[in-house]
Amino acid sequence: MSASTCSKLSPCSPLYVAFSNQQPSKGHSLRHHRLNRKRRLTKQTKEKKMAVLVKKEMEIKNLKLYLENKSIIEENEKLRKKALLLHQENQALFYQLQKKSSNPLHDHLAPNN
Repeated sequence: MSASTCSKLSPCSPLYVAFSNQQPSKGHSLRHHRLNRKRRLTKQTKEKKMAVLVKKEMEIKNLKLYLENKSIIEENEKLRKKALLLHQENQALFYQLQKKSSNPLHDHLAPNN
């Protein structure tokens, strides 16, 4: 191609080839580094906020489960006491039944005076 048909910025131009092989300027690299750092910090901040939210949600769930567990334990204790009273009442009634059933038999076998 002739130089007259190539513009200064076309790929066949010597200026294009010379500039395309150059490394980015330090200013560009610094801006790029700062932008990446800002993006990374923003992402880290979002992740930290999410971690805090998740932690708070877990604490709330944990508290709710703790209160529910405490309520179940209290109800269990009430039922245990009730069961103990019923067991004692059952034993007393059984003792009375044995006593009544053993007396007629004892009176029947005893000699009459």
